[in-house]
Amino acid sequence: MLKSQILEKLHKKHNNLTLEDIDTLFNIFITKIKSSLKKGQNIEIRGFGTLSRKINKEKLVRNPKTNERIYKNKSFKLHFKIGKILHKKINGFTDSSIEDEI
Repeated sequence: MLKSQILEKLHKKHNNLTLEDIDTLFNIFITKIKSSLKKGQNIEIRGFGTLSRKINKEKLVRNPKTNERIYKNKSFKLHFKIGKILHKKINGFTDSSIEDEI
C-alpha cells in the first residue's frame, strides 16, 4: 500500500480533516517512530505489533566473489514482532472477542 493510498483512506474516514492535515499528522507519526528507534527505544502499537532495533555485531566477513576478508562495522536492523490481534486477523482466526478489539 502506498502512502497516498493510506492518506486517501484516512481522509475518507475522517472527512472533517483536510488532506494536508492528514499528511502532516502522518509525517509527524513517521518522524516520531524514526527518532524513537534512533534513540534505541521500542515502539509498541497495541494490536498491531512492536518495532525494535537489533544490533549486528562488528565482525570479519568474507566476500564470496573474491574470497577476501572484510571488516564489517556494527550496524542496526529493524525487528518487527506482530501483535496477537493482527496475527489472528491475518490468519483468518474468527473470535468474537478479537472483533470487539478491532
